[in-house]
Amino acid sequence: MFDIGFPELLLIGVVTLLVIGPDQLPSTMRTVALWIGRFRRGFADIRRDIEQGIGADEIRQQLHNEAILKEIERSKAAIAQTNAEIDNLAREAKSAMKASEADGSADSSSEPKTPSPNERSTREP
Repeated sequence: MFDIGFPELLLIGVVTLLVIGPDQLPSTMRTVALWIGRFRRGFADIRRDIEQGIGADEIRQQLHNEAILKEIERSKAAIAQTNAEIDNLAREAKSAMKASEADGSADSSSEPKTPSPNERSTREP
Protein backbone atom coordinates (compact mmCIF):
# COMPACT_ATOMS: atom_id res chain seq x y z
CA MET A 1 0.00 0.00 0.00
CA PHE A 2 2.63 2.52 1.09
CA ASP A 3 5.97 2.34 -0.58
CA ILE A 4 8.05 2.80 2.56
CA GLY A 5 11.48 1.19 2.67
CA PHE A 6 13.93 0.63 5.49
CA PRO A 7 15.64 4.07 5.18
CA GLU A 8 12.29 5.86 5.51
CA LEU A 9 11.35 3.79 8.57
CA LEU A 10 14.73 4.51 10.15
CA LEU A 11 14.25 8.25 9.56
CA ILE A 12 10.76 8.15 11.10
CA GLY A 13 12.15 6.30 14.14
CA VAL A 14 14.95 8.82 14.68
CA VAL A 15 12.59 11.81 14.34
CA THR A 16 10.09 10.18 16.72
CA LEU A 17 12.83 9.48 19.25
CA LEU A 18 14.00 13.11 19.08
CA VAL A 19 10.49 14.63 19.29
CA ILE A 20 8.94 12.35 21.94
CA GLY A 21 12.02 11.42 23.86
CA PRO A 22 13.17 8.05 25.16
CA ASP A 23 11.02 8.25 28.32
CA GLN A 24 7.62 8.45 26.60
CA LEU A 25 8.49 6.44 23.46
CA PRO A 26 7.28 2.99 24.70
CA SER A 27 3.91 4.29 25.92
CA THR A 28 3.47 6.35 22.75
CA MET A 29 4.25 3.33 20.54
CA ARG A 30 1.71 1.26 22.51
CA THR A 31 -0.93 3.95 22.03
CA VAL A 32 -0.18 4.24 18.30
CA ALA A 33 -0.38 0.44 17.91
CA LEU A 34 -3.77 0.40 19.71
CA TRP A 35 -5.11 3.13 17.42
CA ILE A 36 -3.85 1.33 14.31
CA GLY A 37 -5.55 -1.88 15.50
CA ARG A 38 -8.81 -0.02 16.12
CA PHE A 39 -8.68 1.56 12.64
CA ARG A 40 -8.02 -1.81 11.02
CA ARG A 41 -10.88 -3.49 12.89
CA GLY A 42 -13.18 -0.59 12.06
CA PHE A 43 -12.33 -0.73 8.37
CA ALA A 44 -12.74 -4.51 8.36
CA ASP A 45 -16.18 -4.16 9.98
CA ILE A 46 -17.20 -1.49 7.47
CA ARG A 47 -15.99 -3.62 4.58
CA ARG A 48 -17.86 -6.68 5.87
CA ASP A 49 -21.06 -4.64 6.33
CA ILE A 50 -20.81 -3.23 2.82
CA GLU A 51 -20.17 -6.67 1.33
CA GLN A 52 -23.16 -8.08 3.19
CA GLY A 53 -25.29 -5.12 2.13
CA ILE A 54 -24.57 -5.49 -1.55
CA GLY A 55 -24.55 -9.27 -1.43
CA ALA A 56 -20.94 -9.72 -2.46
CA ASP A 57 -20.98 -13.39 -1.51
CA GLU A 58 -23.96 -14.03 -3.75
CA ILE A 59 -22.35 -12.07 -6.57
CA ARG A 60 -19.12 -14.06 -6.22
CA GLN A 61 -21.09 -17.31 -6.22
CA GLN A 62 -23.08 -16.20 -9.26
CA LEU A 63 -19.90 -15.28 -11.15
CA HIS A 64 -18.38 -18.63 -10.23
CA ASN A 65 -21.51 -20.44 -11.43
CA GLU A 66 -21.51 -18.48 -14.69
CA ALA A 67 -17.88 -19.39 -15.28
CA ILE A 68 -18.69 -23.06 -14.72
CA LEU A 69 -21.68 -22.84 -17.09
CA LYS A 70 -19.51 -21.24 -19.78
CA GLU A 71 -16.98 -24.05 -19.40
CA ILE A 72 -19.78 -26.62 -19.68
CA GLU A 73 -21.07 -24.94 -22.85
CA ARG A 74 -17.57 -24.94 -24.35
CA SER A 75 -17.25 -28.63 -23.50
CA LYS A 76 -20.65 -29.39 -25.07
CA ALA A 77 -19.62 -27.55 -28.24
CA ALA A 78 -16.35 -29.48 -28.39
CA ILE A 79 -18.20 -32.77 -27.89
CA ALA A 80 -20.71 -31.89 -30.61
CA GLN A 81 -17.90 -30.99 -33.00
CA THR A 82 -16.11 -34.25 -32.22
CA ASN A 83 -19.33 -36.21 -32.77
CA ALA A 84 -19.84 -34.47 -36.12
CA GLU A 85 -16.30 -35.35 -37.16
CA ILE A 86 -16.85 -38.97 -36.11
CA ASP A 87 -20.09 -39.10 -38.11
CA ASN A 88 -18.31 -37.67 -41.17
CA LEU A 89 -15.52 -40.22 -40.84
CA ALA A 90 -18.06 -43.04 -40.47
CA ARG A 91 -19.91 -41.87 -43.60
CA GLU A 92 -16.66 -41.63 -45.52
CA ALA A 93 -15.65 -45.11 -44.37
CA LYS A 94 -19.03 -46.55 -45.42
CA SER A 95 -18.86 -44.88 -48.82
CA ALA A 96 -15.28 -46.10 -49.27
CA MET A 97 -16.34 -49.63 -48.36
CA LYS A 98 -19.28 -49.47 -50.78
CA ALA A 99 -17.00 -48.12 -53.50
CA SER A 100 -14.43 -50.85 -52.92
CA GLU A 101 -17.17 -53.49 -52.92
CA ALA A 102 -18.58 -52.04 -56.13
CA ASP A 103 -15.10 -51.96 -57.67
CA GLY A 104 -14.49 -55.51 -56.53
CA SER A 105 -17.73 -56.80 -58.02
CA ALA A 106 -17.20 -54.81 -61.22
CA ASP A 107 -13.66 -56.14 -61.54
CA SER A 108 -14.75 -59.71 -60.96
CA SER A 109 -17.58 -59.53 -63.51
CA SER A 110 -15.56 -57.81 -66.24
CA GLU A 111 -12.40 -59.90 -65.97
CA PRO A 112 -12.42 -63.53 -67.01
CA LYS A 113 -12.14 -65.77 -64.07
CA THR A 114 -8.90 -67.67 -63.96
CA PRO A 115 -9.32 -71.14 -62.63
CA SER A 116 -7.61 -72.06 -59.43
CA PRO A 117 -5.00 -74.83 -59.51
CA ASN A 118 -7.55 -77.33 -58.17
CA GLU A 119 -10.00 -76.43 -60.91
CA ARG A 120 -7.29 -76.82 -63.58
CA SER A 121 -6.43 -80.30 -62.48
CA THR A 122 -10.04 -81.42 -62.58
CA ARG A 123 -10.70 -79.90 -66.01
CA GLU A 124 -7.63 -81.19 -67.77
CA PRO A 125 -8.04 -84.56 -69.50
